Amino acid sequence: MVDDKKILEVKNLKKYFNINSGVFFGKSIGSVKAVDDISFFIKKGETFGLVGESGCGKSTVARLLIRLLRPTSGEVFYNDINIFKIKQSQMFKLRREMQIIFQDPYASLSPRMTIGDIVGEPLEIHRILDKKSRINKIKETLKIVGLNPEHINRYPHEFSGGQRQRVGIARALILEPKFVICDEPVSALDVSVQAQILNLMLDLQKEFNLTYLFIAHDLSVVKYVSNRIAVMYLGKIVEVAPSEELYSKPLHPYTMGLLSAIPIPDPRLERKRQRIILSGDVPSPINPPTGCRFHPRCPNAQEICSKQEPELKNYSKDNQVHLAACFFAGQPIK
Repeated sequence: MVDDKKILEVKNLKKYFNINSGVFFGKSIGSVKAVDDISFFIKKGETFGLVGESGCGKSTVARLLIRLLRPTSGEVFYNDINIFKIKQSQMFKLRREMQIIFQDPYASLSPRMTIGDIVGEPLEIHRILDKKSRINKIKETLKIVGLNPEHINRYPHEFSGGQRQRVGIARALILEPKFVICDEPVSALDVSVQAQILNLMLDLQKEFNLTYLFIAHDLSVVKYVSNRIAVMYLGKIVEVAPSEELYSKPLHPYTMGLLSAIPIPDPRLERKRQRIILSGDVPSPINPPTGCRFHPRCPNAQEICSKQEPELKNYSKDNQVHLAACFFAGQPIK
C-alpha cells in the first residue's frame, strides 16, 4: 500500500568518473558524467521505475543510493537521514533496511558458496540469530521465494537462471529490508521466466510492504510493476509521471521514441502504426551536447534546444504530477 511519506529523496545528485592519461600517476584529462544533477523521490510502499538506454547512468544511480559509490555532489535522504553524512558504523546498521537485487543472477552469486551460505551471509555479517536459527531462517526464506529448502547445500551452477535470480531475491530479503533496489532483475532471463519473477516480486511487495526502485531498459516490463516512472537519458532525468499517464500521454520526444519501440501483440495493428526512429547514436557522456542533451537526435529540435538546457517542469493539468524537460513538451513527432 502506497503511503504519502517519502522513504527516499534524491537532491541534485551527480557522479563524475575521472579519466586519467596514465595507468597509475597520469593526470586527469576529463570525466565521464554518468549521473548529472538528478532529483526525485520515492514514496513508501510504491514501485518507482527508472528506464533508459544502456549507458544512461541507471546502475550508477542504484549504487549511489545505497552508498556503494560516493557522489561528486548532491544528497540522498533515506527516511530523512542523509546517507552521505553519517558514519560507516551508522551506514552498516542502515544497510539492513536497504538491499539490492543485481542484474546477472549468475555473476552476482559466488560459485564457491552453497545456496545456504549465500542467502545466510547477511545474517552472519550482521550477527543476527545463532547458527541453528539461521538455518531455519534460510530455509524459510528459500520457501518464500519459491525454492525447495532441501536444496540449501547445492551450488549456483546446479540451478537455472530463474532459480538463481530467486536466490538473489532471497539474499536481499532475508534481513527483512524496507527498501529494495532492483537493478534490471529480469533482463537476463527468458520471457516466460521474467513473468514468474515479476509476479513473485509483486507478491513479496504486498506481503512484506516493500518499496522498490525498479531499474530496466524495457518499458513494457516497467509499466507492469511501477506506480510512477522516470525516464533517463545521458545522465539526466527527462520525464517523470504516473505509469498510465506516461504511456497514454508521453511528453518528451525520447519517451515517445522508447514507447514506439514496444511491439504490439496484434500483427495488424503492428503493421499499421508509425514507428518513431531516433536518428544517430547516444552522444558520449565525456563530452555531452550543450543545451538539451537529446537535441542532436530529436526530430522536433529547434535553435533554443542547442543553446539552453530545459528545466524539469510540471505539465499536468489535473492533480497528478507529470514532469518533462523539453521546450516543446507534448508536441507530436514531426
